[in-house]
Amino acid sequence: MSRFSLAFPLDPRHKQPLYRQIYQRVKQAIMAGQLRHGSRVPSVRALASELGVARATVENAYSLLMAEGFLQSRGQAGTVVSAPESLSAPAPKVIRKDAARKPINPMLPSVSSLPFQLGLPALDAFPRAIWSRIVSRQIRHTSMNDLGHPPLTGTDVLRHAVARYLQLSRGFTCRPEQIFICGGYAPLLDLITGSLLQPGDGVWLEDPGYPVTQAFFRAAGATPMAVNVDDEGMNVPQAVKHFPHARFAVVTPAHQSPTGVTMSLSRRLALLDWAANQQAWVIEDDYDSEFRYHGQPLPSLKSLDTQGRVIYAGTFSKVMFPALRCGYMVVPESLVEKIEAYCPLRICGTPPLVQSSIADFIEQGYFYRHLKRMRQLYAERRGYLEQALTAAFPAQILRVSQQIGGIQLCTTLNAVLDDALIAKNAREQGLAVQALSDWQVERRVRGEALRPNGLLMGFVNISSQQQADGLVQRLAVVFENSR
Repeated sequence: MSRFSLAFPLDPRHKQPLYRQIYQRVKQAIMAGQLRHGSRVPSVRALASELGVARATVENAYSLLMAEGFLQSRGQAGTVVSAPESLSAPAPKVIRKDAARKPINPMLPSVSSLPFQLGLPALDAFPRAIWSRIVSRQIRHTSMNDLGHPPLTGTDVLRHAVARYLQLSRGFTCRPEQIFICGGYAPLLDLITGSLLQPGDGVWLEDPGYPVTQAFFRAAGATPMAVNVDDEGMNVPQAVKHFPHARFAVVTPAHQSPTGVTMSLSRRLALLDWAANQQAWVIEDDYDSEFRYHGQPLPSLKSLDTQGRVIYAGTFSKVMFPALRCGYMVVPESLVEKIEAYCPLRICGTPPLVQSSIADFIEQGYFYRHLKRMRQLYAERRGYLEQALTAAFPAQILRVSQQIGGIQLCTTLNAVLDDALIAKNAREQGLAVQALSDWQVERRVRGEALRPNGLLMGFVNISSQQQADGLVQRLAVVFENSR
């Protein structure tokens, strides 16, 4: 039983009925951290006796709190607070100095959130209370049929919800059967390579590009082919000239990862022409296209595909939160049976409860409202970091690249500076910046020096100008110590 007492006076003349007064009092105690996650609340009989009201009054209040996900009944074990800790006032934390300075591997996502960390959405802005209610409702409505083996390709309810979303927001139509739910980006690539890749197949990779994609295709036995990225995105003419017989191309056309540039229409059409002529497959990694700061997101590459050569990859980790471990891909009609046949070897790793909850989040309109809010918020938070960097560093030392969207900021450094050294020293100080050179596919191609020199920083969890200024001052000290 929690030490916090729920004994408080009720006012029969209050404009709210008694059960609403009880409901408000318990909810406020949870939100204020006076009742924490897992704490037991008094039984209906005990609280009714203590407050001098009918048991039905307390039952009505508790029922409403359970429906909203604040309380959970555990039968004979009593009723406990089920709202997540993040809704309550945080408990004091003891942070070890050596833990704060532990280096991270720049090639892999960090298991914890650090300043400037890439790949994280704004965790503080996600509507956790709404999500908690949706998940709680899904649990309460679990049927016997839900306890069996889940579909290998993903739940029907989420596949239908994704199909409707893509038609409205990404400009193309697909059947739910073309959609495969996966436990993240790597499992998605595994489905593709396991079904389609032959050892030694060539794959065009953006250079610089996402390290996980590079590592995965190498491990799968593909032959990586580095293709330069310029102001129009992947240099398709260069790729056609040097590597015409590749079997795959992986692109991030909306916001190139990591530079943030958008692939031009002429490059998109050239890429689709090449894929059609070579019977190659284009994997469109649309990881954060929803976050365009001004106007609506650009149409997807797949919306231009008339020959059925684009495999579209999307994720909920970047638009909701990474702990979901949920992504999806849309394959051409010609590949549905082939991918389905491979699914028993690589089953969907996202629990059906999570899939159904995401579908509810979409169908009830919360997903669209969340995206609209994040577009505005991310533009504001990017401004905080850009202003802080511009004030702290002369343009000849560090320059912020202009971007129209995305969840990370790219900078270029003076040629005399070593981005890898600066990133290493920053990580030792608890700043999760990454070196642009670590995202390079190849050091040199046909005698051309390709080494990029810059830093990558996540900004969406920087909630104020003051916070941005403080973090950049810490980064400036790293620069001084790295010379």
